[in-house]
Amino acid sequence: MDTYRLHQGTAPLLVSLPHDGTGLPDDMAPRLTDAARSLPDTDWHVSRLYDFARELGASILVPRWSRYVVDLNRPPDDISLYPGQNTTGLCPVVQFSGEPVYHEGAGPDAAEIAARVDSYWRPYHDTLDAELARIRGEHGRAVLWEGHSIRGTLPFLFDGALPDLNLGTAAGASCTPALQQRLAEVLAGQGDYTQVVNGRFKGGYITRHYGDPEIGVEAVQLEIAQRAYMDEDSFEYLPERAEKLQVVIRRLLEAALA
Repeated sequence: MDTYRLHQGTAPLLVSLPHDGTGLPDDMAPRLTDAARSLPDTDWHVSRLYDFARELGASILVPRWSRYVVDLNRPPDDISLYPGQNTTGLCPVVQFSGEPVYHEGAGPDAAEIAARVDSYWRPYHDTLDAELARIRGEHGRAVLWEGHSIRGTLPFLFDGALPDLNLGTAAGASCTPALQQRLAEVLAGQGDYTQVVNGRFKGGYITRHYGDPEIGVEAVQLEIAQRAYMDEDSFEYLPERAEKLQVVIRRLLEAALA
């Protein structure tokens, strides 16, 4: 089954975009509410935003299917990554707004969730793991860059407005101090966007699971407030706004490769 697309690059950098997908299986779409069927919780246009990373030699991994099918950035046992805070699960039944994803009684049962993990979650992670191993074998190191975006104001998930750029390194556990410092210096020096390191978003399952500096795999998540490059209400990509943001993202990726 076509669950993802992989571009293999030449640099020790893998850009993973696990929430870019917008596909829905035919038998699932009618079960979603009208609001959920528009896929509002997609990391809209991040593959377009990061397409320039090919010029840096990056590998890029992008899923086909929506996070409503299965969230690739959640652990397969669905343990909460942010205990005590509102969040959504492995096969979400609640939107970021707090509204339901499914019509009443139409959500997935345990057997369906297990089948989705096998059909959609595992192929992505098997490929991600294999690509990291290939990169590490060729370069002796690998940097895994988790590219995400989210609506900048979501009271169900966090108070107030999210900073424009939210860097997560699992509180410093998923990369070396030197890499975190280089990235933090880029963020502090750019001046156009509000930013934070290890704030509300410290990195999801992929960052925490694959980041292992001791074996030469460093993982970083960048959560971008969508207002920085698109219209959050219409989901329209705004090229001029995006091009300005890409300058900063490029500097971050170059610092990751340094």
